[in-house]
Amino acid sequence: MKSLLTRPRIAPSILAADFARLGADVETVMEAGARVIHVDVMDGRFVPPITMGPNVVAALSPQVHALGGALDVHLMIESPADQVDAFADAGADSLIVHVEAAAHLDRTLRSIRDRGMLAGAAICPGTSVEALEPVAELLDIALVMSVNPGWGGQSFIEASVERIKRVYDLLGPHVAIEVDGGIDAATAPLASAAGAGLLVAGSAVYGAADPKAAYREIAESAGASD
Repeated sequence: MKSLLTRPRIAPSILAADFARLGADVETVMEAGARVIHVDVMDGRFVPPITMGPNVVAALSPQVHALGGALDVHLMIESPADQVDAFADAGADSLIVHVEAAAHLDRTLRSIRDRGMLAGAAICPGTSVEALEPVAELLDIALVMSVNPGWGGQSFIEASVERIKRVYDLLGPHVAIEVDGGIDAATAPLASAAGAGLLVAGSAVYGAADPKAAYREIAESAGASD
């Protein structure tokens, strides 16, 4: 996974895919060049919706790994430490937890790394970027939410651009900055120019008439080398 973060990439989010043909939808974007597949996990408590869990990751991991890709799992759940082993066993390559939900963030990030996954921390739009500083040395990925978490199809919050810049200045180049929410061909270059290297796009890809073409357009707009 870490080798995939050495240059800008677009990570399609399967939250916006057709769950009745999930494997085929993943194959579609990987044929278009995607190598990082984003999995949004919601528990109905940290955010209102309930989405998917380790079983979906386990079902997709052989396919994604066989094609040279990685599964980037974003936990929008309470008590994320309780789920580290389950997602590691399922084949997740990176595991991102929210600073707002992890009671013992340092310990949780260490446990993620101990299980061989890249460790990430996410911050909501209302959370100070400085919340990432105490765990900077444990982070492989810092995820800046550019919408309020919970639902796909939201509009990009413009103030996120400045927040991305501040996270980059705070953490330095050794931490990959990921941005999730409202990413499309218009907003991807803004996030990329601010310092983001991994851009999550869901509805803009899977909601398009031609997901392959939509993916490629977003990747090109951001200078992503997928």
